[in-house]
Amino acid sequence: MSKTYVPDTSVIIDGRVTRLVESGELRDCEIVVPNLVVAELEYQANLGKDSGFSGLAELRHLRKLADDGNINVGLFGDRPTAEQLAGAEFGSIDAAIRDIARERGAVLITSDVIMAEAGRAEGLELMFLKPLPGERKPKLLDYFGTGVMSVHLKDRVWPMAKVGHPGKFELKVLEEKPLTEEQLREMAHEIIEDARQDPDGFVEIEREGATIVQFHEYRVAIARPPFSDGFEITAVRPIVEVKLEDYHLSDKLKERLGKHAEGVLIAGPPGAGKSTFAQALAEFYLSQSKIVKTMESPRDLQVSDEITQYTSLEGDMEKTADVLLLVRPDYTIYDELRKTRDFQIFTDMRLAGIGMVGVVHSTRAIDAIQRLIGRVELGMIPMIADTVIFIKDGAIREIYALKSVVKVPHGMLEADLARPMIQVYDFETGKAFYEIYSFGEEVVVMPVRHREPTKAERKMVETIRREIRRLVGANVDVEMLSERSAIVKADIEFIPKIIGRGGRTIESIQHRLGVRINVREREGAQAQEP
Repeated sequence: MSKTYVPDTSVIIDGRVTRLVESGELRDCEIVVPNLVVAELEYQANLGKDSGFSGLAELRHLRKLADDGNINVGLFGDRPTAEQLAGAEFGSIDAAIRDIARERGAVLITSDVIMAEAGRAEGLELMFLKPLPGERKPKLLDYFGTGVMSVHLKDRVWPMAKVGHPGKFELKVLEEKPLTEEQLREMAHEIIEDARQDPDGFVEIEREGATIVQFHEYRVAIARPPFSDGFEITAVRPIVEVKLEDYHLSDKLKERLGKHAEGVLIAGPPGAGKSTFAQALAEFYLSQSKIVKTMESPRDLQVSDEITQYTSLEGDMEKTADVLLLVRPDYTIYDELRKTRDFQIFTDMRLAGIGMVGVVHSTRAIDAIQRLIGRVELGMIPMIADTVIFIKDGAIREIYALKSVVKVPHGMLEADLARPMIQVYDFETGKAFYEIYSFGEEVVVMPVRHREPTKAERKMVETIRREIRRLVGANVDVEMLSERSAIVKADIEFIPKIIGRGGRTIESIQHRLGVRINVREREGAQAQEP
């Protein structure tokens, strides 16, 4: 044997050592694997991390190559102490591996930049395996053919995929042959290592039983026992890239998004196209010469390089928000608002003056607003989110705007029941759909019923309008609540005349027509002409 090599944990995990042996670059040599490396991999595997399983599989492969006679593989050194394992991220195990390489007079093999720099500083002979992104295409991506939205792979199950587009897709079997756990582990290992080496890849979450990877446009969720009942990989990708113009927005909505709306909720059920619209909106703000950032976990929005994508800092989105407040973006896309803490962070940033766009799961547009209730003070909601855009099947279905008003709730007549409330109305037509207000100790989200008046009610509307116009010369709006009760809305200067001194005029009208009338100030729109 001419040379001795000591690999560190990084090259065992990414599979580079076995590739060097298989390619013939390492032959007739001794590879000394520190017991420190084996113990660290075992520790990671016990935590349910894919890196641990991948590394142990690599050691098995390395042992098999040794049995074929090309190399000699041996273990060396003591197992790490609990303190060393706990301090692995601070370099204690790496330092011990370098000590073994020095003691054995061996070449240290690593793909870790910091480990390589430390080895050079200590005068070690080094083989630095520079990450080579794109060296091979991960097998998982072979399943993504034309029109494939997502791929669903599980141990002992045929591979399947959703094919089509949001709102119209079908689940297809890709191969009538069940996958094995070994195949899935190999695919998971490839995608994780490629994500670690590629500048457009991230291992977003790694926990016991689950790993979330963002690799270019692919979001990959890996689940394994005990978290799941079998090894599973789910990979999702966006299938269309759209611009805001593709949604055919009205000029009125474009102006609101561009100049007035600075608290926007993009709502919709899972897979409806919310993130796709958020991407288009981010690009729209960028085209308006705005500084745009995103807060995502995982970072799966496909946006221009000019838009920086942030994830949770040290696992905490609040720390990300602290950084963003120093960066001072014009707009921030928060994908997505799930927990109470997310809504609180969104609120803090919005009240700090940053334009915020939040992505929210909901089955109806009003549900997105209801998710704010109880998490923030009721009166603050229109200041936090003044526009709700509901997406379904990849298209905009509803646009709600919010405003604070003081009025009598819909369906009530007594003026002393007036209270502050949030009015939720259709942005395009101005038609109110919901009223949100406090009623006792509860918060009520009350639909505003828009029923068709009966023939008798339509006739009474004209009679009331004609009678008021005859007496005081005012054009008014009339809404019939029933055949015996109505609301009259008039400009404020005519209200005293309609009511009359001591209420005599309105009482006279009520007595003659047999209808109870409640007079209110008109909101905004002019009265209809007769």
